[in-house]
Amino acid sequence: MAAIAHPDRNFKYWLISPAVFLLLLVGLFPLIFSLVVSFMRVSMLETDTSFAGLVNYVQLFHDARLWQSLLHTVLIMVIALPIELLLGLAMAYLFLDRLPGRQLLVSLLVLPTIISPIVAGATWRLLFDNRYGPINQIIGWFAGHPVPALWTVNPGLVYPAIIFCEIWQWTPFMFLILLAALSNVDRSLTEAAEIDGARFWRSFRYVVLPAIFPVMSIAILIRGLDLFRIFDIIWALTAGGPGTMTETISVYTYIQGFKQFESSYTAAIAFLVIALLTVIVTWAIRRMGLAK
Repeated sequence: MAAIAHPDRNFKYWLISPAVFLLLLVGLFPLIFSLVVSFMRVSMLETDTSFAGLVNYVQLFHDARLWQSLLHTVLIMVIALPIELLLGLAMAYLFLDRLPGRQLLVSLLVLPTIISPIVAGATWRLLFDNRYGPINQIIGWFAGHPVPALWTVNPGLVYPAIIFCEIWQWTPFMFLILLAALSNVDRSLTEAAEIDGARFWRSFRYVVLPAIFPVMSIAILIRGLDLFRIFDIIWALTAGGPGTMTETISVYTYIQGFKQFESSYTAAIAFLVIALLTVIVTWAIRRMGLAK
């Protein structure tokens, strides 16, 4: 029986066109508006909204604080991301086999990821407090004497504190993704490798890693992007201090936009970040072979 063709062959496109238009409107309009603002002199403290050309973008290259904040962002990312990956992988291996109470333990381990980062940062600020927080007391029990460490003020301690919070909250994310990836690895392949005399590392290197690499790459990409825009935990813990020592690019952008009220310059910073991330993500996707 011949199928009855609809009289309008473009009917399906008409059906989805409102949704596509809405997505484009919501997604693209703010970007286009911000791009226009970045070429103007818009400030919430002044009435001058004239065209500025590339003034804001030229200013970016002379802003030492901006590049310093980018350096802080990269520093946190290159330290926290590998640690989260390795810890998540180790935890995934630990929970790969059936353990008593496995489901309950997994549920408890992922609890930090469902907490808002700003709440997590505020909680850790209290835990690190040198007067009321338990961290110094616990370290003092092992040290045998009181430890008056200023975790959120001391330049030598503030980065370890931030990175520890970040690892605490987001390692379970890596754990969940890698546990799912490891669970789908064909056990017969690893068992065959063991029978052939391959030890754990060789079995992981040549059998397990190729199988989980695509999923691991996506997890690294997602967490890398998330770390690049880290804001909440730092704002709750240090607000970018002491001084500007822990000011990341997101914190600096917030300060320019909502404390200095430099709307056009803030838009220029945002597009600098977008350009950098586009280049990095494109390179990473090609390097990881995710575009194949």
